[in-house]
Amino acid sequence: GTLLNLSVSDHGRSDSLLLSWDEPEGGAEGYSLTLSSLGLGTLLQNGTAGPNITSFWFHGLTPGMRYKVEVTATLACMETTSQAVTAQTSPSPVRNLSLSSGGRSAVLHASWVHARGQRDGYHLALYHSDSQTLVRNASVLPNASTFLFDGLLAGSEYALKVSTLAGSSQASTSIHQWTAPSIPTQLRLRPGSSTNLVASWVGAGGAAWLHLALHNLLTQTVTTTLSARRGLTSYTFQHLHPGTQYWLGLSATAGPYTVGGPNATAWTYPLSPGNVTLSSSEEQSSLQASWSTPAGERDFYLVTLQEGEDGALMRNISVGGDNDHVTFHGLSPGKQYSVQVTAVAGPYRASARSTAAWTQPLAPSGVSLSSQGSPYSLLASWEEAMGEGYVLAFSPMEHLVKNSSLLRGVTNFTYEGLRPGTLYTFEVSTMAGPYTSTPRRITSWTYPLPLEQLTLSNQGHSTSLQASWKAAPTGSTGYTGTLWETKSQERVRNMTVGNNWTNVTFEDLVPGRQYTLEMAAMAGPYRSPVRSATDWTYPLAPAGVTLTNTRHPLGLSAFWDKAAGDVDQFHLQLYSKSHPAQRNISVGPNTHNFTFLGLSPGIQYFLKVTVLAGPYRSSSHFATEWTYPLSLANVSVQPGRRPQELHVSWVESGGGRDHFVQLSVAESLSIIRNVSIPHGVTQLDLEGLVPGSRYRVEIISQAGPHRTSSQTAIGYTVPLPPLSLSASPVITAWALAVHWETPPGQRDGYLLSMHEEGSSAPARNLEAGKDSTNVTLARLAPGTCYLVGIWAVAGPYRSLPKNVTGCTVPAAPTNLSLTNPGSSSELYTCWNKPRGGRDHYRVILYSLSTQSRDRVQTLSPDAQNITWTHLEAGSRFAVQVTAVKGSLEASSTNITQWTYPLAPANLTLGSPSASTLQVSWAAMGRGAEDYVVDVYDTASSSRVGRMVLGGDARSHIFRNLSPGTRYSVAVRATAGPFHTSTPNLTHCTREYDALLA
Repeated sequence: GTLLNLSVSDHGRSDSLLLSWDEPEGGAEGYSLTLSSLGLGTLLQNGTAGPNITSFWFHGLTPGMRYKVEVTATLACMETTSQAVTAQTSPSPVRNLSLSSGGRSAVLHASWVHARGQRDGYHLALYHSDSQTLVRNASVLPNASTFLFDGLLAGSEYALKVSTLAGSSQASTSIHQWTAPSIPTQLRLRPGSSTNLVASWVGAGGAAWLHLALHNLLTQTVTTTLSARRGLTSYTFQHLHPGTQYWLGLSATAGPYTVGGPNATAWTYPLSPGNVTLSSSEEQSSLQASWSTPAGERDFYLVTLQEGEDGALMRNISVGGDNDHVTFHGLSPGKQYSVQVTAVAGPYRASARSTAAWTQPLAPSGVSLSSQGSPYSLLASWEEAMGEGYVLAFSPMEHLVKNSSLLRGVTNFTYEGLRPGTLYTFEVSTMAGPYTSTPRRITSWTYPLPLEQLTLSNQGHSTSLQASWKAAPTGSTGYTGTLWETKSQERVRNMTVGNNWTNVTFEDLVPGRQYTLEMAAMAGPYRSPVRSATDWTYPLAPAGVTLTNTRHPLGLSAFWDKAAGDVDQFHLQLYSKSHPAQRNISVGPNTHNFTFLGLSPGIQYFLKVTVLAGPYRSSSHFATEWTYPLSLANVSVQPGRRPQELHVSWVESGGGRDHFVQLSVAESLSIIRNVSIPHGVTQLDLEGLVPGSRYRVEIISQAGPHRTSSQTAIGYTVPLPPLSLSASPVITAWALAVHWETPPGQRDGYLLSMHEEGSSAPARNLEAGKDSTNVTLARLAPGTCYLVGIWAVAGPYRSLPKNVTGCTVPAAPTNLSLTNPGSSSELYTCWNKPRGGRDHYRVILYSLSTQSRDRVQTLSPDAQNITWTHLEAGSRFAVQVTAVKGSLEASSTNITQWTYPLAPANLTLGSPSASTLQVSWAAMGRGAEDYVVDVYDTASSSRVGRMVLGGDARSHIFRNLSPGTRYSVAVRATAGPFHTSTPNLTHCTREYDALLA
């Protein structure tokens, strides 16, 4: 068609578009104009223009909207030419633009009301007002109405420009705002001296101005105020009061915002007190500290009392800041003290110390004078008293002997070279500075010497012991002794005799028990070192000794009763007259029986029991007993040569004894055979038994008065195999039904084995009860033959096997389909290979449209598709696939399909009148089910008519068409879901002028 060179512009107006075009060559009869939305294609406005007009305005449009405009020129002979272009109106700016910090120092929040109309998006540009630099450039989606600027400088002014974007056009508006100031952090206030404080902080660059105010918390007055520009980080406040607490507040200002900042408190250093002294008080064990008050303020005084030269802390006392003395009561006597007075203001202190002072001492306590077990020395000791040292005095009762001085820290002194058994006197006093305490006095004796050659003996008696000794040297006043049971350490007797005694006898003691005697010489309140001696009373012989057979083939048990008194151990002697070797065993005192193992079977033994107590012993009378014979070993019961026989065998141990073989049914335990076997025979065959039965065998051995049984052996006779075995398929499932008849005799059950024919997989085994005569083998593979074997089972033994072969019903093919590959003479059949096996497939194709013969194909067992050719066009067919295994079959469901029809031939068009069009055609092959005739307006490509006709139709006339118009016609032949069409053929209807002529 002819180009119109259409162009569109808005001339700066956001709600209008101006269309301009060139007049086509040869002119135009008029123009039609349409305006529609670009995305949906909805017609919004239309208009017309006469000849010679080449422009047109569309008003009342949406700003920023994309439109499609189309101009159609009407040419001669009802021909038209069109041109369409897209255009976009200019956007409008946003409304109610706002910018706020919300009190935050690094963030500005922008919001606006959307611009009227459409837009592609928004562009935001943020500038720093002082430096005029672009800080942030952002583009947002058209539906966004807010934006958050973060990471900004605190306390700074910014300008924001928001532009609405639509195509290549934009509309902008601007606004200014401040960020909130940031609060300085890490504010610290610390003393520089007793009259100034130093303030410091971090992060001062986030505010235009900082305001500081220092308050005296004692007087509740403002001492100093200060305003500083951005960047100041410290300040020193001078000319303050010592020891006073101050409070510093800080705030930040930027534009319209003022933010309260942190605060801090601090004290100035206090001054230390002067002229600190420590002196004695009127009260005993008390000292008074005093001092002069310094200038300035303080919270209180901390008075610390320290003891000794190392300054150990003793007392801490807090007194008001106006006090100038304090008294310490209840101090330790004889101690050196000093005092420190500290002025405290807040966390700060200033101290001064005094000279040392003493309290009066006390005499030592806990004074003792002891011989410590020595006859030639005395040890003087006392508890340490506070002071610088001690003064000692030592003498016999009637004479002064020694005076001594000792330094502090010594709490004992030993006097050597003294006389045994003598009474001495001791005095001790404490010294502290210029003071000496009153003395403490005590007396004590020296130790006596011990006795000699102490002995203890039983003299052959079971209930008495005699003690003897040599007299002690001069100085003893008598002897004291204690008799103890040595093992339990229990006291038995106490004795005290004069210094002229040299022996004593202890009666009514326990036989066989060890005793210990301890003796010492006495002088005054003291005893000499102990001398000791030990011995046992004579033990009594054991009673009630017996020797018993334990029913263990090679063992005997000995028993005895314990006699009165104590025993260290028992000694057992076992021997036999027929064997030279004997057994000697020792056991503990609490043992009253013992078992001898590993003895010879069938032998008489003798036993003697001896009791031991210390070095002494006493023996019992003899006891005797016989050992049991041994039982037979390795008793075995095996099946015989026939199912009615059992074979019994064993191994003999020792000789000279007979055996009895006892046979019983295992379930009832009743003996059914009792066979006597002479010595030397080691096997026996038992006949006439029931096949498949469980039997119990026990062999009895006899020697002397004792009999011994062998271990019981269990055996089975072999069962008989089942009879008349058969296996048949289960038609309704992939399974085999196995049947058999019960054989004579007994059995525990049946074992069946099933093996897939031609498979290398292991056989599948299952069990059946002893009364079963059939079993169904389920979950088998379809269309498969199996070898089935069966055995009767009794214990670990099986009968001879019986075997049979059976086959399962094959599985029907699944997912059968019959498809048309787009041909009028072919169909394609395919199916899924079913599980299991088969001999072959039988495939049958049926013709449903004609009376032609059915087609039958036999395919291999692995086939899954077949193509049918030379079929009749436009016909309907059905297909069925059957899996065949021997005489067993399984068929799929029937599936139908059509072949494509042949397209009509000899399509012709004619126009009998100005408003009619006649269509004619010829059928191909057997024709079609229906014919569909479509007619289209060639200029607009739109369909103006459709007619569905029967399969015997060959022509049709379309009426009420437009005269002088070109039409296109196509005829389709349909068969089932398929159709085949002729090519399109065009033809014009007649003009009215031709009809009038």
